[in-house]
Amino acid sequence: MTYVVIDNCIACKYTDCVEVCPVDCFYEGENMLVIQPDECIDCGVCEPECPADAIRPDTEPDMEKWVEFNRKYSEAWPNIVTKRDQLPDAEKLDGVPNKLETHFSEKPGEGD
Repeated sequence: MTYVVIDNCIACKYTDCVEVCPVDCFYEGENMLVIQPDECIDCGVCEPECPADAIRPDTEPDMEKWVEFNRKYSEAWPNIVTKRDQLPDAEKLDGVPNKLETHFSEKPGEGD
């Protein structure tokens, strides 16, 4: 089992989860984070830290696409190990449906 980031993170990008991860398996895109599934040790400490409820275990239904999504982008984006400010519209966009289609960007994360 692994944990993955789902579309609730898009356009919010809270990074509370990053600080608690003991193996530093989060990667940062322009407007979301992902978890490298092969690095995740399944400890689960990140899941309750996410204010957007964007981290889920891969054992939930229909998570295969999110495992592959997280794997793909963790290979392209830089690793993030420290907490940063969320995106400016995070509170307004938290919980908005279908963010993958409307707010996703594939550009690499800033800094690192």
